[in-house]
Amino acid sequence: MKTDIQIAQEAEMLHIREVAAKVGIEEEDLEFYGKYKAKLSDELMERVKDRPDGKLVLVTAINPTPAGEGKTTITVGLGEAMAKLGKKALIALREPSLGPCFGIKGGAAGGGYAQVVPMEDLNLHFTGDFHAITSANNLLAALLDNHIQQGNALGIDPRQVVWKRCVDMNDRVLRNVVVGLGNKMDGMVREDHFVITVASEIMAILCLADDLEDLKKRLDRIIVAYTFSGEPVTADQLHATGAMTALLKDAIKPNIIQTLEHTPALVHGGPFANIAHGCNSVRATKTGLKLADYVITEAGFGADLGAEKFFDIKCRMAGMKPDAVVLVATVRALKYNGGVAKENLGEENLDALKAGIVNLEKHIENVAKFKVPCVVTLNRFVTDTDAELQYIEQFCKERGCDFALSEVWEKGGEGGIALAKEVIHTLETKESDFTPLYDTELSIREKIEKIAKEIYGAGKVNYAPAAAKAIDRLESLGYGDTPICMAKNQYSLSDDPKKLGRPEGFEITIREVYVSAGAGFVVAITGTVMTMPGLPLHPAAERIDVNEDGVITGLS
Repeated sequence: MKTDIQIAQEAEMLHIREVAAKVGIEEEDLEFYGKYKAKLSDELMERVKDRPDGKLVLVTAINPTPAGEGKTTITVGLGEAMAKLGKKALIALREPSLGPCFGIKGGAAGGGYAQVVPMEDLNLHFTGDFHAITSANNLLAALLDNHIQQGNALGIDPRQVVWKRCVDMNDRVLRNVVVGLGNKMDGMVREDHFVITVASEIMAILCLADDLEDLKKRLDRIIVAYTFSGEPVTADQLHATGAMTALLKDAIKPNIIQTLEHTPALVHGGPFANIAHGCNSVRATKTGLKLADYVITEAGFGADLGAEKFFDIKCRMAGMKPDAVVLVATVRALKYNGGVAKENLGEENLDALKAGIVNLEKHIENVAKFKVPCVVTLNRFVTDTDAELQYIEQFCKERGCDFALSEVWEKGGEGGIALAKEVIHTLETKESDFTPLYDTELSIREKIEKIAKEIYGAGKVNYAPAAAKAIDRLESLGYGDTPICMAKNQYSLSDDPKKLGRPEGFEITIREVYVSAGAGFVVAITGTVMTMPGLPLHPAAERIDVNEDGVITGLS
């Protein structure tokens, strides 16, 4: 069996100008990065902004398991299938982060015959967007520490610096560091921290900004620290905005590449669904809706995390109305939720399936809370039995969900035809009445508890003393009416990753709360969620290599 990277390397790619032409993009509107990658021009986005929108379809999933769900693979395959049916379709994906690529995942470009290419480029440096974000973030950090060193005219309290440095790599030793060691000229000694680039506020800002002007306004508002008297200090006060914008002026432009079957793909922005909301950029999605009749996009992790943020943060801020949701599951993952060990998932086990399908049930209910029609799809494996598939199909139909099997990993677009037809049927017969879960006018605690109780199934929310104090402070500073970006582990509906299936009535603990003022939301961190992940025992990096001809192996 060929690996993902072998399939991608054997692919015959079209010049990106030919792919872009499928959705009416002319060569003059492309800024080329070689033959197979390009950015969209500002002129194009301005020219199409008044066109009617196409249909917006969100792909989300159940809680991820070691068995794998294949959400990006389904997204790519569905776009390819739409094209096979003669539809003017486009997919809108998130860019992979180097941290997971060299850490746990080994890549994030889809899989099998449902991939976006050039796969190596995408999984590595791509067009440099994340490097630009890293540079802008760390420029602000450098200006902050330099301000303190050069007399501290703003009266910044070094104990209340909240802006963290970042790097796009999993590196646990950077979570807590001390800077400024050495002599007097080496800066003020203080505790500092790193986050992974994709969890940074700059990432969230880039993904939510409408244009360059909006980007600058958001960068202005970033809170970097507090003064000795407790007043917030912003990036604007450090005169950082102009230079940060200069670093980001190209990164804010959406990237266009292609699938293995040459369907256009706008790949731009944030993979981290815990902190930075984890959705394709607003600019990319909005532009896609003006160019195509169908835009298929994805959100990070399951419907409890990525989809909730897609609806409550991205769609609310951008004024977008999703038309349908595709909810991805696998028989293997549902049996895992039912208590089956990973090595035994290939065996038929209807009892375990019935025990684990409650996870899917909760995600169906979560999507329904936003009043958007839902199609459930199973990413099919050869070990799935007819009895298992029939049980799940019946389960979904009893809950008012359309259902389709997907075989896009093996067959590409052809394997997604059934799903594409089901999605089109849903779009044509069921009306979306999209409504966010909560009103932003509610208090911070009320919004947190609404998400925790209605989306996760918690019975009670506890607040660590520091979190409770932070909430009171933020509300007194005028940040009480923003959306909430909940940071929770992805493996469970609860804040305990070991509680699989559908835990109910549990207590959830809010450990930390802070405002991302530029992004426009308050972040609430639960449990042991890390904004700087670590590497596993055997990182994916150990399997990645390059031969004497420059051919990369080991990416997936």
